[in-house]
Amino acid sequence: MPSRRRSALLWGAVGLFVVLVGGQALVLLGEGLPFGFAGLFGVALVVGAVVAAAAYRFEHRLARKGQA
Repeated sequence: MPSRRRSALLWGAVGLFVVLVGGQALVLLGEGLPFGFAGLFGVALVVGAVVAAAAYRFEHRLARKGQA
């Protein structure tokens, strides 16, 4: 698997896990979720996909400018 694709997928996984950890933090702090756990997984998947797509789209530009 090319390095750019792998990097984008890893960034997508980071985005997915950030949403899941944030949701668990809300539950642990007693705030609860505005939707159920199924909704949390749906939101996490969407966020992960958007982050992966953005990372794939813009990583080469940042590398060209020496910022990645």
